[in-house]
Amino acid sequence: PSWHLIWTKKGTMRASVRRSAARRNPANTRAGGKGRQLMVSSDVGGNVRGIERSHIMMRVDLRLYALVDPERANGRDLAVLARLAAQGGATLVQLRDKHTDTRRMVDRARAIKAALAPLGVPLLINDRIDVALASGADGAHVGQEDMAAEDARRILGADAIIGLSVKTAEQAEAAPIELLDYAGIGGVFATSSKDNPDPPIGPTGLSRIVGVFRRRSPEFPLCAIAGIDAGNAGEVIAAGADGVAVISALSLKDDPRAAARQLRGVVDDALAQRGRA
Repeated sequence: PSWHLIWTKKGTMRASVRRSAARRNPANTRAGGKGRQLMVSSDVGGNVRGIERSHIMMRVDLRLYALVDPERANGRDLAVLARLAAQGGATLVQLRDKHTDTRRMVDRARAIKAALAPLGVPLLINDRIDVALASGADGAHVGQEDMAAEDARRILGADAIIGLSVKTAEQAEAAPIELLDYAGIGGVFATSSKDNPDPPIGPTGLSRIVGVFRRRSPEFPLCAIAGIDAGNAGEVIAAGADGVAVISALSLKDDPRAAARQLRGVVDDALAQRGRA
């Protein structure tokens, strides 16, 4: 990375760092990755006050976002499952684990990351910023009740991929997109993979939330989640999502690699169709 130090009139130091996410993750190149710029503010004593992101220049590839969960793995080792999904075309993988103890979860995350490394597919950790940091994962995904995105960014740093769950237009308006790499919108359809007291928003609700983000930042990456499979993925792409996040559509299939290949094909076809519209 290249660093640029600037002394301000108030005696503070600003350091800007440019890093290439596309270089770190080849999968981002096709999605238009160009790196990103961050500003880190500190006082003269070197105490970091926070991170200001002037703008996002990186595009994370959300076309097929595979979530792996030990409770929905169909008896498979999660590292094997993640590798099969990536071989079939998954562009991003998330470890979601609500019950495993921390040490075992870190070990599991490291095993998944090692399995994905030859394929150039990033690994994110759901909710657990500590596990993401300890395991060397590529980033984390946080919900509305989890650690704030500002704190996650400060802890994980400039290179981390950080996503946020968004369920309403109001949350979309409030999302700190200058600190985020993407947002996951949903639940779009009914699902048994996660307890969700809120009714599904459907493609219409998805389109409404997408519209909020597009008004704020036209190129901000968005994926749809919940109840999505090869039969309805095209519908959510048509509603404005850049990709789909799935669990059961891959992990509960007899052949997750073939299921990923099929679903990725549906998403790519729908994106191409949207581009021609």
